[in-house]
Amino acid sequence: MTSFPGASRTPRILVLGIGNLLWADEGFGVRCVEALIMNRRFPKNVTLLDGGTQGLYLLPQVQEADALLVFDAVDYGDPPGTLREITGDEVPRFMGVKKMSLHQTGFQEVLSAAELTGKFPEKLVLVGVQPENLEDFGGSLSAVVREKVPEAIECALRWLAQWGAPGEEVIGENPADPLSMTAYEAGRPARSLAWREGDARFVNLLCEQGED
Repeated sequence: MTSFPGASRTPRILVLGIGNLLWADEGFGVRCVEALIMNRRFPKNVTLLDGGTQGLYLLPQVQEADALLVFDAVDYGDPPGTLREITGDEVPRFMGVKKMSLHQTGFQEVLSAAELTGKFPEKLVLVGVQPENLEDFGGSLSAVVREKVPEAIECALRWLAQWGAPGEEVIGENPADPLSMTAYEAGRPARSLAWREGDARFVNLLCEQGED
């Protein structure tokens, strides 16, 4: 078990999934945390958090953590679906595929802010996947990224066990979650019924204007 130097209390562990469920492989981090929430139970010092795209709103949670494990879709330039495990000082260089808007703060900036305030996790791990598709608006994870979720979960469980917080497998059914991947897939219209690369009405209008 990893020790936390100078700790006179039980270390606080934060498992954070970041990304956007509505932007295809950008939802990888959130789906990983969802899988942990649905299938594992952890000691009270472990917090599982869907961080979405909250940016600097996540700063207080990061500042309070002694150990931080982050799931995210990260652009390494690797083949799609490649899973990487990055630790310590190497993490800030890799965080965040891209900003989905000018108002979305990258998570590397959250880490920088935490470091500037002198409240930075002693242990830091990033479990990241190379995305295949980020342009399927409203789409779910691509097949090559989806199949990496179990491997990412196993990686996280190894770290959590090393930090003294092994997860206990949940036996039995969990409450239905309307945002779960199963429910999301069931309610998502087929590509033939919904234009997922933008608003078809707007795109068609531009095409018509271009022809004039």
